[in-house]
Amino acid sequence: MQAIKEVTVRELKRMMDEKKDFQLIDVREPDEFEFCNIGGELIPMGQLVNSIDRISKEKMTVFLCRSGVRSARAVGALQQRFGFMNLYNVTGGILAWSDEIDPNVPKY
Repeated sequence: MQAIKEVTVRELKRMMDEKKDFQLIDVREPDEFEFCNIGGELIPMGQLVNSIDRISKEKMTVFLCRSGVRSARAVGALQQRFGFMNLYNVTGGILAWSDEIDPNVPKY
């Protein structure tokens, strides 16, 4: 089984600032996304398999959730089931983003 690659919120912020070409997917539920988000594309965990065609296989694709647990699970499942090699998990999720990058992003 392939290891789950990770990026820190600081690395993610740098990628955003440098306008790198990557996809950011938020796997939280719509109400969580509405409460706070950092501009990713919302594909809730339960809809990932049905939305597989929305996930890039070419460019770096970064997965985000509240704390990094669900997104890590999503990355692992997609790697195993569909053979993705370009997926990364955001360590600490949106909570880490609030702590380290933008305290205006509310925590829940």
